[in-house]
Amino acid sequence: MKVGNIIKAELGGMTFKPEVLVYEKNKEFKWIGKLLFKGLFDGEHRFQLMDNSDGTTTFIQSEKFSGLLVRLFAKKLDRETKGDFVAMNEALKKRVEGS
Repeated sequence: MKVGNIIKAELGGMTFKPEVLVYEKNKEFKWIGKLLFKGLFDGEHRFQLMDNSDGTTTFIQSEKFSGLLVRLFAKKLDRETKGDFVAMNEALKKRVEGS
């Protein structure tokens, strides 16, 4: 994994190939994906791990959408994409905690 690499991601039944913007092992991973071309519909996704210095870690996931088509997809993003992110976070929590 390196900044500038193009990766393959599958989320919510959709496959896309975003570019890695930030990769700091055990700290932060951020990518940007685009629909057809930059500025039409872009999604910048960020995963952060924060060491709480007590044996626990805080996981933060965020997404920032921009582009001409964002308003058109706003309801779908709120209704479906948000649910997919919540499900992913819950599955990750179970896997990490071994439950």
